[in-house]
Amino acid sequence: MRKLLVPFDNSENAVRALEYVLRLAKEKGPLDVTVVHVHEPPIDYGRVAAYLPADKIEELQRQHSEELLKPAAEMAKAVGVPVTCKILIGDVANSIVECAESAGCDGILMGTRGMSAIGNLVMGSVATKVIHLTKLPVTLIK
Repeated sequence: MRKLLVPFDNSENAVRALEYVLRLAKEKGPLDVTVVHVHEPPIDYGRVAAYLPADKIEELQRQHSEELLKPAAEMAKAVGVPVTCKILIGDVANSIVECAESAGCDGILMGTRGMSAIGNLVMGSVATKVIHLTKLPVTLIK
């Protein structure tokens, strides 16, 4: 069975990417689909820690990630395709690649964010970073 990893942030392009994978699973046979949401580790700005402890920040981020993954699980359930949802913490592109490669995925299918040209020049996109970091095939959905 083919294994695909789908990063998901509930953006329009991420939803389209997941819809594409779910359609593939229905049309081409079973797929092992892992849907991940990645968030950066909490940043401690010194004074912030006095108002909000690190464990509370981590809990809020986990809850936020669960809320973002909820529509993905519901979409998959609605069409009868089982998916595994995971929350990852770390650099977004590196975490996606590490998860896909350690899980033995056959590829990564992800939406593009549609960041502005200026934003791509300054920061680069997660999709571009993933493509450069992995040896796995990456399919981008816009």
